[in-house]
Amino acid sequence: MAENETPPPPKSKQRPIVRLGIFLISHSFLFSVVCCAAGVVALLLLPILAKNTYISENALMPGSAHPMLSNQEASEANIFVKDLISIKSKPPGAGIESQRLIAQYMSNLGAEVTFQKFHPQMVQFHPLHFFSSPNSRKIEQNISCSSYGTNTVGIIRAPRGDGKEAIVLVTPYNSDKITQGEALSLGIAYSVFSLLTQVTWLAKDVIWLVSDSQHGEQAAVSAWLRDYHMPVFTNLHKINSEMCPVSSYLYEMNDYSNTEKNIYDGFKRAGTMAAALVIKVVDKSEKYEDSLGINAEASNGQMPNLDLINIVNYLAVHRQGFRVKVEKLWSLLDSKLLKILGELFESVGKVARSLNPQWKFGIPASDYVEGIATLASSLYNQALGVPTGPHGAFRDYQVDAITLEIAPRASFESMSRRNDFLLRGGRLIEGVVCSVNNLLEKFHQSFFLYLLTSPSKFVSVGVYMIAFALLVAPLPMVAASLYADATDLKSTQRKDKSTHAADTDESSIALRSWKWVHAAKKVFLVHLWGLVVSLLPYFICQIPNYSPTNRFIIWFLFSMLSFLIMYTLLASPFSRAKVSQVHVGEWAILKSVTISTVFIGLCLMSVVNFSTAEIGGLLLVPPCLLAHPIQLDTRLRSLRTLSRLGCNLVFGLIGFPPITFVLLKGAFVGFDRVNVGDFWYWVESLWAWSSATYLYIGMVHLPCWALCIHIMFHRC
Repeated sequence: MAENETPPPPKSKQRPIVRLGIFLISHSFLFSVVCCAAGVVALLLLPILAKNTYISENALMPGSAHPMLSNQEASEANIFVKDLISIKSKPPGAGIESQRLIAQYMSNLGAEVTFQKFHPQMVQFHPLHFFSSPNSRKIEQNISCSSYGTNTVGIIRAPRGDGKEAIVLVTPYNSDKITQGEALSLGIAYSVFSLLTQVTWLAKDVIWLVSDSQHGEQAAVSAWLRDYHMPVFTNLHKINSEMCPVSSYLYEMNDYSNTEKNIYDGFKRAGTMAAALVIKVVDKSEKYEDSLGINAEASNGQMPNLDLINIVNYLAVHRQGFRVKVEKLWSLLDSKLLKILGELFESVGKVARSLNPQWKFGIPASDYVEGIATLASSLYNQALGVPTGPHGAFRDYQVDAITLEIAPRASFESMSRRNDFLLRGGRLIEGVVCSVNNLLEKFHQSFFLYLLTSPSKFVSVGVYMIAFALLVAPLPMVAASLYADATDLKSTQRKDKSTHAADTDESSIALRSWKWVHAAKKVFLVHLWGLVVSLLPYFICQIPNYSPTNRFIIWFLFSMLSFLIMYTLLASPFSRAKVSQVHVGEWAILKSVTISTVFIGLCLMSVVNFSTAEIGGLLLVPPCLLAHPIQLDTRLRSLRTLSRLGCNLVFGLIGFPPITFVLLKGAFVGFDRVNVGDFWYWVESLWAWSSATYLYIGMVHLPCWALCIHIMFHRC
């Protein structure tokens, strides 16, 4: 080597994370298969990985105090129930009597009593109001007196409190036709309310909301919360006696002059709500014992703090002897596949414990099947984004609330049986109120993001996110691999070895850039079509006197028409003129951009509503990874290509949202009970509660499904 020659600089080693990324991209097929399979297995393992619930906040101390509710309060509540039931035999229009009776009983206890007049809001889709609060919905005009509802509210001022915090008890009932279950729920609340007017340990105000559910349970509670947090200075509580003579009768308390001082003509408030309990006694009898159902899901999959469910479960099981249950997908309990999986995991657990007794893996097969059924119900209800009870209205104001559905084991023919039921139910509510009363701040210690596998077991966010992460992990790797393969310059350089050698690199780079821009433009236009489809219901709802089935058909036809117009424009000779020079990897770049969009959409949705993202990933990730032009698969006709073609057709069919809805509902409730109009009802419920699931379906799922179909029928 000559002295004036300098040695070449040493090659810098790539960082380990870069080498790992290159390795995963080069083996994207194997990586995607392993990750997707691991994601599904991790989802099936969640009932086994579930932990027992526990009280995180020590101040709650459920069950530490001896219940003070006695047979005297239960007997008085029984008399109250009898008076309510006796009103049923009176002629129509006597519903006002039940409201006066409830107000009288509240006032006799020394509570501050008010009436709130409200009218239901129109449930109508409006794109500009979708992201706004529930208070901005349209209010119906020119409503008759019969369309008004009346909530009765009683407030107990805490002797040890400063009026800054409150606990809410809600008892929905139909004032026009009260049922026995509604009367019993009112009796339970009355027994607790009667006790709380006498105790000295109460540090938070107690509000008893008797919501008039003749226009819907949600509407009555939402109307009261709306006026509680955002008051509107109107005269709705004062009804013109000439227009509504029956309604004005509420405020004439001359017959009860001794309690008139506790009836207020106005809207009374207490402090910030610490928690809320909705009490409902359902009109169905259990065979063996009284049961308690807990409904916790609110809009957009929001859940109350887990400590609230834990104290209810603890007091109901260990203090009052209720059988606590949460909702299950009963159709899964008879699944033979789940039973086989449960037996397999049980056998693996036995082997693991034989090797090391400290390894606690595996549960009985029956518990596993019930855990999967409960987990599926929890995922399903959260993904719908629609509240499972009146408690959902409280979560819009960041108040922890649940609905308690108490089902008695037998009829109430004897007075002693009814007294015992009212006593146990009242002591349960008393214990919950006592625990919440001990809190010095709002619920914050326990989990807000969780899935239930039983009333006493849960899966935290740190565990169930693993299944979602494994499911979507292949998407960026496959997208990078497709883009790298489609933009490989070797094939272009082989064609032009003899001529234009100097211009090869510049033209190839320009062509590669154009291919990416064209694919991004196509993906953007398809998502723009998804936005149009999402806005169509607003205009369809303007058509009067149309059934849900007809509206769904109109929405489907206009969606397909707009898609065909868009597809024609994308595939027109004008749009294809500049792309005629693009080589056969065009579909791969389009698939790469589509997969990237799916990855971004699912990750964003997981922040808003994990259950929607998880179910959407199970339906969308496989077709996105398997999407391949049918022409190429039919030319090769190998076992691999034909099986991929079959999977693409199956996933393409079940990925269409209406078909997915029909298949899921048919599997859960039976196909004989499925109607085409049910999909429209479901869509209406989504936009009525401003569910983010509606935006996900219209802006992410449907456009990406259409892009997968476009890739499948791509001309090569």
